[in-house]
Amino acid sequence: MKSDQQPIQRPGRRTLLRLALGLGAAATVHLIAADPAATPVRPGGAPPAEGTAGPPAQARAMPSAYRLQPMTERTPPRFRRPPPPVRTRPLEELPGLGRSMVLSFDDGPDRRYTPDILATLREHRVRAMFFVCGEMAVDNQDLLREMADDGHVVANHSWSHPLIPGLSRAAIRDELGRTSDIVERTLGEAPLWYRAPYGAWNRNSFEIGAALGMEPLAWTVDTLDWTTPGTGTIVRRVMDGAAPGVVVLSHDAGGDRSQSVAALRRYLPGLIADGYRITVPHRV
Repeated sequence: MKSDQQPIQRPGRRTLLRLALGLGAAATVHLIAADPAATPVRPGGAPPAEGTAGPPAQARAMPSAYRLQPMTERTPPRFRRPPPPVRTRPLEELPGLGRSMVLSFDDGPDRRYTPDILATLREHRVRAMFFVCGEMAVDNQDLLREMADDGHVVANHSWSHPLIPGLSRAAIRDELGRTSDIVERTLGEAPLWYRAPYGAWNRNSFEIGAALGMEPLAWTVDTLDWTTPGTGTIVRRVMDGAAPGVVVLSHDAGGDRSQSVAALRRYLPGLIADGYRITVPHRV
């Protein structure tokens, strides 16, 4: 979502959330687990703290053209995962992760707030999920690369943050497909996860998302930070909702997110002190 462009539908978010949650409880997914890889530490940084992440993730190394060129015509086609099943409801939590939680941020990347969020996550050596809007990503591809370099999951949040149920199939495909394209062109991989704006899903979005290779992920704890309720209120909502498998929804764009940035600095060390491992899901 473009910075400070609050759609007129925003006041109806609670209603839309009830509609989304009315789809039912989260499905159990046996092929989704906590990603065992840790946040890669930037050059000069300290190793990951014990209990907050696992072994370092492999860097995305560019192949040597000199060494591989003679064999390229015999190499198999690029591996692609088979499409996931078409779901009838989004995942709202990720059970089976042990004492782990997932932090997620929507609507960015935004040059004013995303760098501070990335810095806080890096300080505590944890990873998160960023559900990016294509119209923001195309103008901030360096931030997409920074997310990926730090080991975060870059996911799809549509191109322009519309109400999905009001769109045709062609328009939904355009919203999701264009965003997946810009992520793949920037990072070399298309996103494996997507989230409907406002949590407003429909059958077409589930079918098209699956066809694009993505699983739908909602959330368990909504900080409602977009209402700017105060830093303390955001912190309290996260800490009160903390539990194994919980997915926390916050924002790094779409308006004034200074409270979201400040709240993360307070609740993240609190979660770690309470014994939670902040992780990201891994599809196998």
